[in-house]
Amino acid sequence: MTHNANVLAGPGILEMEDYQKMSRAELLTQIGRLQSLHAARSKAQEKRSNIALNDREKRLQAILDTAVEGIVTIDERGFIESINAAGEKIFGYNACELIGKNISALMPSPNSQRHDGYISNYLHSGQAKVIGIGREVSGLRKDGTIFPMDLSVSEVKLADRRLFTGIVRDITERKQLEKQMLEISEREQRRIGHDLHDGLCQQLAGIEMMSQVLEQNLEKLSKTAAAQAGDIAAYVREAIRHTRSLARGLSPVISEPEGLMSALTEMAESASKLFKVDCRFESEAEVPIRDHAVATNLFRIAQEAVTNAIKHGKAKRIFIRLRLTESHILLAVSDNGIGMPAKPKRGGMGLSIMKGRAGLVGGMLTVEANPENGVSVFCSVLRRPA
Repeated sequence: MTHNANVLAGPGILEMEDYQKMSRAELLTQIGRLQSLHAARSKAQEKRSNIALNDREKRLQAILDTAVEGIVTIDERGFIESINAAGEKIFGYNACELIGKNISALMPSPNSQRHDGYISNYLHSGQAKVIGIGREVSGLRKDGTIFPMDLSVSEVKLADRRLFTGIVRDITERKQLEKQMLEISEREQRRIGHDLHDGLCQQLAGIEMMSQVLEQNLEKLSKTAAAQAGDIAAYVREAIRHTRSLARGLSPVISEPEGLMSALTEMAESASKLFKVDCRFESEAEVPIRDHAVATNLFRIAQEAVTNAIKHGKAKRIFIRLRLTESHILLAVSDNGIGMPAKPKRGGMGLSIMKGRAGLVGGMLTVEANPENGVSVFCSVLRRPA
């Protein structure tokens, strides 16, 4: 053992020779002093660590409490562990009412029944359908109100378990603004469509009649001039046909309760003729829809679904179905095409547009693969009081 070795014990450094000169009682006293000093240092260090940890917790809590978005954490079983002040305001609950409850309490049907299955599927397969992906979903307030919200979910892996954090933003006002803008756009389109049909088409019809009269008057004077007048009348008739087509495209659903049914019937017949497919519209009974915005958006969704079935699905048979339940208007478009690709192409806007239109009228849209082949698009919209 080296005699120059020393032991650092805070104030006062003793050489090994000093310890050798001590009696047993003095050594025990020195050891006790060193232990006390070590314990004091450990306690001071622990206190500093606790203060730092407490400061971090306070800063984190301050961030959570002042965040505009609702922040909810749940465990692997789907039970709520925490919710911040913004989340309480969004959903109308106090934190003590939610902690320990399943997250399905904040979701309307059918998502509330499916949520635990989403978590279980992710934990077993590792395939995330929601984790790390922002999406628009429906939330359920304490008073029973269903509202649209943006939701992004992230996973936190701790030493012995996992937590899931959901960041929620209430987008009710944004959706209302989008709906108002859509209604304004739809009204303007209807106005232009009516002006084309009732104004320009009538003027063109008058020009056609004048051209026909001119053709008759020129028949005795000049066959060539008469033929030119007849050509003018033919061109005007084609202009009338094209103008009527534009007018119908701008306002495909007439402002009558049965307007959607008529428009879907016409669209199915047109698709059958133009694309040589078997496209049919079916309805068990009359489906009157008095809300023109709902009718127009359902028509546009059906139109997009039929286009996708023909263009991308290579379908030869398409069925469009419309029916009423006690609470909902239900639209379904099914085809026998090649089905959904395993990896959807990036940049595809069709599905996003359909979901956007459904959301604007308070509806929900889903796309499912058929058991044999093809795809079915379903849209349900809550019926409003007449």
